[in-house]
Order: sequence, then structure tokens, then C-alpha cells
Amino acid sequence: MTAAHHSARPARRPLAFQIAAVLSLGLALAACGGGDKPAATDAATTATEAPAPTPATAVSAQVQALTEDQLRANASKAYSENRLYAPAGDNAVEYYLALRDKAPADAAVSSALTDLLPMTVIAIEQSVNRDDFSEANRLAALLEKADAQHPALARLKASIAEQQATSAQRAQALTAEEEARKQREIEEQRLADQKKQQDEAAKKLATQQAAVDKAAADRAAADKAAADKAAADKAAADRAAADRRAAEERTAAPAATASASPSDLRPVSMPAPKYPAEALRSRTSGSVLVEYTVGTDGTVTAARVVRSQPARIFDREAVNAVRKWRFQPVSAPVTTRREISFSPQG
Repeated sequence: MTAAHHSARPARRPLAFQIAAVLSLGLALAACGGGDKPAATDAATTATEAPAPTPATAVSAQVQALTEDQLRANASKAYSENRLYAPAGDNAVEYYLALRDKAPADAAVSSALTDLLPMTVIAIEQSVNRDDFSEANRLAALLEKADAQHPALARLKASIAEQQATSAQRAQALTAEEEARKQREIEEQRLADQKKQQDEAAKKLATQQAAVDKAAADRAAADKAAADKAAADKAAADRAAADRRAAEERTAAPAATASASPSDLRPVSMPAPKYPAEALRSRTSGSVLVEYTVGTDGTVTAARVVRSQPARIFDREAVNAVRKWRFQPVSAPVTTRREISFSPQG
């Protein structure tokens, strides 16, 4: 926080002055009232004199004594079970802070703490609002140890001190029974707040993980589709190359062997091609010019598409039909072309 920020805030009396004023007021009231409310005075004294944890003691000794591997396992478990900053001595923030002390260069630990600090700040504010200063001070010590320059730290510590002094004044008017009831309510509210916030954090993490999983599944599906298309394109290219080689071989054959011509072809069987189902449903018409070669035994030995309109809609069925045609035997292979038309009926 800059000096400009400090100067913009209203001036406050030091915490020690506030505490001394509250204690003096409590002693004066006790003297005037004949000492018949010791419980209220004790509650005020406890609220103001209870020592707050420091960053050095924010992480419990039991947690600090764990090894790096134990800390990593415990931190991950606490994080997955939504024990983000509570209970004391068994929460993700303490485990990550202890782990950072042992492995200061671990970027994953720093990232985890960065994610957890906003929730810790909210928990501190909630603790102050319900006068749970023990929890507020514990969490503030964790925040200070995690980031001594955190922009909210000074404001939160001042808020704890002010609210603690105000609470001490109110405590003087409470009986011991009322104070006990209030502490129970505070504890119940704290547990409810912790559960709600940690459950919300868990839902957010689950949503983020679901988004990551979906993106990974989409990428995998896209990769498979691309691989299938590449395989289909290669197969089509291989067939086209084979047809070209066959045509080139026929062209390179000695002219003397080409003693037959297309006029010599006498059809025996020329089944019509099937109409593609998709084209039939959409009532699409078209034509395909097919070049084919008839062998000496009258069977079609090769067939390829020269052109088609519309492209690729009727190509497969046209070639499949031509390959099934049969002719009377000829003296030499004959290559010719025929245009096959497709037109929906009705």
C-alpha cells in the first residue's frame, strides 16, 4: 500500500490506546456496580488481550515437521476435500505455506497459494463480521505469511483491531450465559460459512475441470476426423493412380495390337447404375462421363471418371455399374467413353 493510500484513510488511534481505554472503562464500571458482573469484564479482557498468531507461528508445528512428499500429499487431499483454509492445522493453505518454505522455487505451490488467497480474504472478513477474532487473526497470519505485501492485509488487520475493540465494549453488557450462547452461534455460523464457501469453490473447480475435459475430447474427435479424411483421400489417390497407369500401359501398347475399335463392341449385359439414396431424396439429377476398357473376353478391365456434373455425387455408382458390363469377346482390348445420365423419376 502506498503512502497516498495511507493518507487517504481516516486517522485511527493505535490499537494499544484503544485496548487501554476499553480496560479502563471496564474497571470503572466494575467499581460503580459493586463487582456484580465479573463474567462480562472477563469476556472483554479476553477479547482484547488474547494474543494473535504471527506469520512465524501461522503454520502449526505439526505441519512444519512434515516432509515435502507428505506436505504435497496432504495439500492435494485437503484441496480436493474442500479444506482450503480450515480447520487449523489441517488445511491446504498451511500445507502449501510449509511446502513453500521447503521448496521456495516450486511454481505450482506459488500458483496454488495465489488461487487460495482470495478465498482466505473473504473468510477473514466473514470472521470479523461475526466477531470471531481468534479465527480472523489465524487467517490473517496465514495471509501475511503467504504475502506480506497483499493489498488487503493492512485493511483487514485494522478491521480486526477496530471490531475487536468494539466487541470488547459490547461484551461488558453481556452476561456469561449470553456470551456462551453467542460463541456457539459464532461457531455454527463459521462452520456454515466455511462449508458454503468451500463447496462453491469445489463446484467452480469441477466446472473448470469439465471444460478442460470437453476441450480435450473435442480435440481428440477433430484429430480422428482429420486422420479418417487423410486415409480416405490417400485411398482415392491410389485408385486414381492405378487407373492412370492402366491407361498409360494401354496407350503404350504397339499399334498393331489395336485391331479392334469401339464400333466392334457388342453389349451382352449393361445393368443400370444405382441411384444414390441422398441424391434421390434431394431429387438431384446429373451425368457422369466414364472412360472404360473392354478386355478380349468382353469384361470391363478398367473404368475411370472423366468428368461429372455435379462433381462426385454419382461418380461411384457410375463406375461400379460400368465395371459390371459385359460384351462379346473382341480381338483386342478396346477403350471408349460413355456418358451415363441420372434423373429422378416422378
